[in-house]
Parts: sequence; C-alpha cells; structure tokens
Amino acid sequence: MEHKIIKNGLTILTLLLALTLIFKGHALSGEQRSSLIAPDQIQYKPLRFDLPRPERVVLENGIVLYILENHELPLVHIKSLIKTGTLYDPPGKEGAAELTAYVMRTGGTATLSSTEVDRQFDFLAASASVSMFLESAQINFSVLNNHIDRGLDLLSQIITQPAFEQDKLDLAVQLKHEEIRRLKDEPQALAIREFNRLIYQNDPRGRFPSHQSLDKIKHDDLVEFHQRFFQPNNAMFAVSGDITKADAIKYFKKYFSRWQPGTPFAEAHKPAGKTNAGVYLIHKEIPQSSVISGLYTVGKNHPDFYAFTLLDFILGSGGFPSRLVNVIRNNEGLAYSAGSFYRARPDYGIFAGYAFTKTFSTLKALSLMDSEIDRATHHTITESELNWAKKSIINGFIFSFSTPEQIVWQQMNIEYERLPADFLSTYREKIEKVSLDDLNQAAVRYLHNREKVVLILGDRKNLDQTAPPKALIIITPEDE
Repeated sequence: MEHKIIKNGLTILTLLLALTLIFKGHALSGEQRSSLIAPDQIQYKPLRFDLPRPERVVLENGIVLYILENHELPLVHIKSLIKTGTLYDPPGKEGAAELTAYVMRTGGTATLSSTEVDRQFDFLAASASVSMFLESAQINFSVLNNHIDRGLDLLSQIITQPAFEQDKLDLAVQLKHEEIRRLKDEPQALAIREFNRLIYQNDPRGRFPSHQSLDKIKHDDLVEFHQRFFQPNNAMFAVSGDITKADAIKYFKKYFSRWQPGTPFAEAHKPAGKTNAGVYLIHKEIPQSSVISGLYTVGKNHPDFYAFTLLDFILGSGGFPSRLVNVIRNNEGLAYSAGSFYRARPDYGIFAGYAFTKTFSTLKALSLMDSEIDRATHHTITESELNWAKKSIINGFIFSFSTPEQIVWQQMNIEYERLPADFLSTYREKIEKVSLDDLNQAAVRYLHNREKVVLILGDRKNLDQTAPPKALIIITPEDE
C-alpha cells in the first residue's frame, strides 16, 4: 500500500514538473508581449463572401418560387410573403388582417377540422404559422423531407381553403382584447404603438386594433379579407433544405395549381412624410418615462440610404459606443436604455431616438437627445466613428446569411420590396464607399428637419415641476 502511494506521488510530481517546463517554455518576455498586435490592427487579405444564388421559378398561376437546395439535414423549410398587411384593415375594423392570419392557422380548413389539422401536424413533426405585419403577411413552415408531400397538402389547405371556425375566431378576438388590456401595463410597448400612431397620422399605417374595432369584426370579414389578398399572384415562397428544384416545382404544382389568380394587387401609397410636429404626452402614474423623438427620412431605394444607415449606427443603434447611449446612459446615468432606430422601407424611412428614464429626468434626457442629434449636423462626426460603424455593419452583414433558409429568404425579400437585384451583393461595397463628407452632408440634410414627433409617456405631475405644462400636447390612447 505504501509503495503504491509513493508511486502515485512520483507520478503527480512528474506531471507537475512537465507542466512547469511547458509553461516556462511558452512564457513571454516583456519585449515579446509588447510586440503583440491588437486584434483590430491585424492585417489580412480581404475575405470573400459570395452569396449562393437560389433558383427563381414562376408558376402558371403567378406563384413565385425561390429554391435553394441544401442536403445537410433531412429538413425542408418554406417561408412565404403575401402582398397584404395590417395597413389594409377595413376602416373601423382594425384587427381584421391580424385575425385573418391567426385563424387561418387555428380555424381548420374546408375539409379538415382544426383539431384534425393540429393532429396531423403533430404526427408529421411539422410546424406552421401565419403572421400579419404592417406591409406583408408571412408564412413559416418546416417539415421532414420524407413528409413533404403530406405536409404541403396541409399547408396548401391552410393558405387556400381556410374555414375560419367560429369558436376559433371568438377565441382569437378574446386573446386580442386581452392583449390590448395588458398593453396598459407595458409602458414601452404602449409608447411605441402611440408613437407609430402619431408619426403615421392620417395614414392607414397609423391605425391599430381597439376594443371597439374588434367587436365589429365578423366571420365574413375574415373571408372577405382572405379572398382579397391571399391569391397566387400575390404570393412568393422561399423553399430551402433537403429538396430538389424538380421536386419543389412538382409538389407546388400538385397542391397549388387550383389556386386561381384574382384582381391584381393595388398597393397603398407611401406616407406623405408630413406630421403634426409637437411634443405629446400620455399621462401615466408610473416612476419612469418612455421618450421617443422621430421624423421621416430616406428609404432603401434612395442613394443616401447607406450614409443614413451609418449615421443611425453612430448616433444610437450601435450599442454602448454610440453617441446617444454614451451621453444619456453612460455619462449622465439618466436612462437604463437609450439609443436610436432606423426603419427603412423601400420608399421612405423613419428615424427616432429614444430613452427610458426616471420621471424627474425625462425632459433632461429629451434635451440631451435633441442636442446630441443636432450636434451631428455640425460636422462633428469623426473618421474613427465612421470606420468603427463601417467595420461593425460590414462584419455583421454576413450573419444574416448563416443558413440556406436565411439566404433564400433575404433574396426573395429583395424582390418583394422592389429593390435592385444587386442590392445584397453591393451592400457592403456601398457602405464602404461612404465618405466622411457624405455622412456629414446626410446629417445636415435630414436631421435639420424640425418636423419631429416627440412622445412622452409618463407622470404629468412630476414633469410639470421641470417644464411648463403648456409645452406639452396631452393625448389619450384611442382604446382608453
């Protein structure tokens, strides 16, 4: 026993000596450490990033297919864009579009009950969802490749023959009522909704479901909305995964060929770009305020889109190093969250700064936000800020294409948004070409716009102690 202990002790000692020699051999002298290059100064050959090109096919009834094969996993992914959106809600029946999408998935089909549809999806280990957004409806579907035949049969029935079962519609309406009720307890979400209502004033994009509008929506409203917009000539499908181009076309023809085209889609006009500028307050007795200050700006089809993308990143969407975060949060400690966002649509864009802060610092945070955005119009942006923004955006760009599903989706979306065919392939190059002068000129050109909508959601009593109440326009959410 004693011999065994000694032997084990020698083994451990030998190992420790070996590790000491290894670490000693790898230890760096001060001179060697000082010669190391910082990660952001490492020189390397430019990385090539060539986007795979999906196959584009148009079926006889107008369906557009984007197909990208990838046989690594036995899965097939299908994503669809339908030319519609919540902005097409019938006036006075806001919520009809969203309910149509929801009950398409939950309310059965002309030949299968909702229970049977769910049972078959579970049996196939498939998933499907239908969602409605401002300017599109989106369908997501995935299934194992050996179940693609039956899976596409079910999907086609949901898309082309929804039954909108009354009990499922009633449930969806109740859930939407509850969502609106709970919104009062989510100040940030409520502030964003009311900011959208103000910035899109007198535009269908600024209408939202209310308790009153939901009570007016009937079964026939969903049927009518579906018939108006869910047509093959309004539909695009991105197909990726373990399926060949020939099989994709075969199955889509098999299950969607009877889907007949309807009246050509009449697209809504873009917003006028004019707002009732002012500082609006929604009174809510809470210890924190939500502040959003925004205006209209350029869209993706405008030559200044790339400069404005960089400008937004530097001002607030670039995280902790960005200006608004640094000034409002890091330096002054006035907000637990601050920054900016840039919603770029094909023909217009919306830019806004925001801060979520305690009530007594609301107007100071707003003042800092305004002054920092204004400071950008005085040629204060530096070359180092521009280089940082370029590297961040360009390096992050490729992560939008990490899977075949993302690749085919992004390229289909380019056509849906009517962007140039080379938009993705030239994006990094055009970001890289933006000069400091381009950036400063864009700041002067667009941020000097004083037609701003400012929304404050917070406690009026405490705000009154730091600013005259006459500076604020008091409003009430539509559903209160």
